[in-house]
Amino acid sequence: ARNARLVPEGEKQYLELNQRTGDLVVREQMDREELCGQSEPCLMRFEVLLESPLQSFRAEVRLTDINDNSPVFLNKEIVLKIPESAMPGTQFLLESAHDPDVGNNSLQHYSISSNEHFHVYTRWRNDGGRYAELVLDRALDREQQPEVAFSITAMDGGTPPRSGTALIRVVVLDINDNIPVFTQTLYKASVMENSSQDTLVVIVSASDLDEGTNGEIVYSIFQNSEENLQTFKINPETGQIRLKKPLDYEEKKTYEIDVQAIDGGGLSTHCKVVVQVKDVNDNAPEVIITSLTSTLSEAAPPNTVVALFNVRDRDSGDNGRTTCELTGEQPFRITLLAADAYALATSETLDREQVEEYNVTVRAHDKGSPSLSTWKILLVRLLDVNDNAPTFTQAIYTMVMSENEPAGRSLGRLSATDPDAGENARVRYALLPPPTGSLAVASFVSVDAESGTVRSLRPLDYEKVRAFEVTVGAADGGYPPLSAQAVLRVVVRDENDNAPVLLHPAPDSSAAGELVPRWAPSGYLVAKVVAVDADAGQNAWLSYELAKATEPGLFRVGLHSGEVRTARAVTERDAARQRLIVLVRDRGQPSRSATATFAVALVDDFSDAFYQLGHDPASRQQPQAAEEELLTTYLVASLCGVSSLFLLSILVLAASTLCKARVQAELPPPSPSCYADGDFTSDGVGVGSMGILSPAYGYEKYLTSGSGRSEFHFLRPILP
Repeated sequence: ARNARLVPEGEKQYLELNQRTGDLVVREQMDREELCGQSEPCLMRFEVLLESPLQSFRAEVRLTDINDNSPVFLNKEIVLKIPESAMPGTQFLLESAHDPDVGNNSLQHYSISSNEHFHVYTRWRNDGGRYAELVLDRALDREQQPEVAFSITAMDGGTPPRSGTALIRVVVLDINDNIPVFTQTLYKASVMENSSQDTLVVIVSASDLDEGTNGEIVYSIFQNSEENLQTFKINPETGQIRLKKPLDYEEKKTYEIDVQAIDGGGLSTHCKVVVQVKDVNDNAPEVIITSLTSTLSEAAPPNTVVALFNVRDRDSGDNGRTTCELTGEQPFRITLLAADAYALATSETLDREQVEEYNVTVRAHDKGSPSLSTWKILLVRLLDVNDNAPTFTQAIYTMVMSENEPAGRSLGRLSATDPDAGENARVRYALLPPPTGSLAVASFVSVDAESGTVRSLRPLDYEKVRAFEVTVGAADGGYPPLSAQAVLRVVVRDENDNAPVLLHPAPDSSAAGELVPRWAPSGYLVAKVVAVDADAGQNAWLSYELAKATEPGLFRVGLHSGEVRTARAVTERDAARQRLIVLVRDRGQPSRSATATFAVALVDDFSDAFYQLGHDPASRQQPQAAEEELLTTYLVASLCGVSSLFLLSILVLAASTLCKARVQAELPPPSPSCYADGDFTSDGVGVGSMGILSPAYGYEKYLTSGSGRSEFHFLRPILP
């Protein structure tokens, strides 16, 4: 259905359209005389508007007059003063009756009741009205009949006819020889419609040849039109006709006034005054909106009709010719549909996100001088269309959570904006499914659909998951919905939940044994503590310190290296057994730590070292005999070992000599670049007995070219 409706020109709606049948029906009773007065034809104009698309059609209904009004005389008694000297055939103007109907239903003729002195004529005026003239048929005689009375009837032409009656009373006057005579039987005048009250219209003049009171003339406006009596006034002595009120060309363009001149003897005459009203450009154009689409979809294509309106100017000629235009730069234009009928339509595509509403100003002006104009503002609001996807404020969101963060803790908030309105701008957030085979991050965090708040779902272990990324989506509430994506990167912040772990010495040993010769100088490397921390950052930065020692001043520990070194040279006075506890501490808050324990033996030789490392102080309290027996066993084993090494050396030397002789016999002499026999360099460095070490022991150490003194170690003797 296109929803047809009527738009009347006036304020009242007398007609309506039946939407179901399309019949035009009367909504309210109409009075033709009230709507149109004496104008004929009486037309009721309106517009028929159709929607989807918006179209306008002009129509009119003609009101046919019915005879619902009777002719009415302004005065129920009409008094005429006629001198007895009046000759038969003399005509006397009578007051007219008024009938608001038109055509045949209006006043058609007059008649009088039967009498022997008068009959009546019905005359036509230029405006179509009718008036009565009384004609004298027989001379009057005041002495016989000083007064004659009879009735006058005004009859219309309706079916059935209607009539109105008044009483005419003729007073017979004594002889008055001359009647007044106007200088003109017809006076013509023109008045500007904007003339003010008391403006002079015209001066009528009559003369009477009689003298005295019979020659004195009094002017009056004949009471044949109530409208004339309300609009004009006449000076009874001078004959000046002036305005009682301003005239309006748009209401009436011409007035016919009957002026009567009566002398002192009662004789009268009349003339006609025709007043033409001149139009003045005193009416600005009117913009009448017949249909307005106050809300318009932003997706409406160009040339979409927004409003229909008429421009009306009550003036005439150029004063009533109008033009219409829009003011300002806006995406609308005006199209002329018919005479003074316009359509307001879009001229280009619209975008609600740029401009939500328009105040469209329509300016209409006439071609009068000076020109008059008027403005009409039409408010057009744009309805939103879901033509914008949400936009995240960031392409990548980075949030931080502690590795032991409890479930439900807020990590941050996603934010996306949508320039649309209403449901089209309502943004909902969600985690998007990860690719197949990737980490199931949906079990790590959640996103509140309304607020975009990101919360943790469970505690995470930094040592297992240090960071993860997930794709988040924002979708609006439009149909179909539009969406956008962003990357959420969650960085797990390390907590100091791991204590340092010792790699050396082994954490499962109660104490690590180390040998230090008594000739060791200051800075001698005793041992090195190696530890790791599974945490990160400063939680994994380890520092080492000597927590406890038998001789606190004898050893020191590198703060960052963990190297246990002698703080001074070892002396004979230092105890042979030293116990060290090294504390390994990280820098977390709170700090976590571990300890390494070393049993250090200060030895003169390796037998002593083995003895000290293999026995605790309680064993020294055993009987001396047991110690000597054990020492003898060690010495026998040592001698056997040395003898075996000696025999092995002789065999190796003999084999080497034989091989060398054979090579010299087969090969040419060595070049100068070759090493001489016995002069080659080896990684093996023989170490003989030194100081107080027993000459029965020998040690070998294989060093790299970059080896330092700190990597030099004495091997423990292998005893049987």
